[in-house]
Amino acid sequence: MKEIIKTSLAPQAIGPYSQAIMIDNILYTSGQIALDPETGKMVDGGIEEQTVRVMENLKAILEAAGMGFDNVIKTTVFITNMDDFQKVNEIYGKYFGENPPARSCVEVSRLPRNALVEIELIARR
Repeated sequence: MKEIIKTSLAPQAIGPYSQAIMIDNILYTSGQIALDPETGKMVDGGIEEQTVRVMENLKAILEAAGMGFDNVIKTTVFITNMDDFQKVNEIYGKYFGENPPARSCVEVSRLPRNALVEIELIARR
């Protein structure tokens, strides 16, 4: 059975999609960009500030599903400039323990709201 996961501690969807869906103890999040959940606007700053906000948005969604970053099994990272890879990597790595999930990282030409980074994940309860 499909369960919609929703929290006010992460940005509300800016289109016809859910923040996350849980099916058979597997959580699939929509991609998160650096929107402040209180204002609905992009956070100020560059790639570092945006990456922190994205990870905090994902953390809120995981917590709404009764999980944490230890439950994450796969992530996909989209960045608009591969030169930012190391900066994103440093911040991203702080959210995972010794056994990080599988991950893909791709450079894209553009993201919603001109975000610099977007991350989606899959987690298992």
